[in-house]
Amino acid sequence: MKELPANPLSINLRFEHERLWWQIDDEDHMPERWRVSADVNSGHCAPEYRHVGDFSLVIADLRQERNLLDADLDDWAMEFIAETLIDPAQGLLHPDVDSRISAGAPRMVIVRHVVLAPQWQGRGLGGALLAGALRALAAGARLAVARVSPLDFLDSSPDKVSAELASVRFGALLERIGFEQWREVHFVDLRHPLLFDARMSLFEQCDDFI
Repeated sequence: MKELPANPLSINLRFEHERLWWQIDDEDHMPERWRVSADVNSGHCAPEYRHVGDFSLVIADLRQERNLLDADLDDWAMEFIAETLIDPAQGLLHPDVDSRISAGAPRMVIVRHVVLAPQWQGRGLGGALLAGALRALAAGARLAVARVSPLDFLDSSPDKVSAELASVRFGALLERIGFEQWREVHFVDLRHPLLFDARMSLFEQCDDFI
């Protein structure tokens, strides 16, 4: 594994959610779109290494009266997730998935994009940071989900084969932190032990900075 450019324990996650001040009705911001930025908060890091990565997350309601099927999504992956995971007869999470998820707030976190800066790639960091971001949202949601497809990697890949390989790597990353696949959608209980354990490999690498 490549040497880390800075102590990973000094990486901060910043969560951002924007809306117009007057959009205060519940339906105005459903689903909620969040950007998470990972940056090194240390004077011992060269400026070109301080930005570590960005995550694009969406938080969607799972209540019968206000679920993802009723939202104006304009996003093929989120539409696929909604049609797969939401039972149209009840407007609730499909019972096959619901029975495998612990109790919690009736919301889910949709992982749309995970992008690490080139200088931080290939260091086993992406899964740990994503797990940290998801755990930070666990008090307000039951599960996280993702639709893994080469289509999401076409713009950042030189060809279709590279996009396919990138999607395979992303699926493997998700599964390392506890996601499992159900009807072509990856999901994880936000209280899954592997979301906690994802940080351990980075703790071991931090010995180099002590």
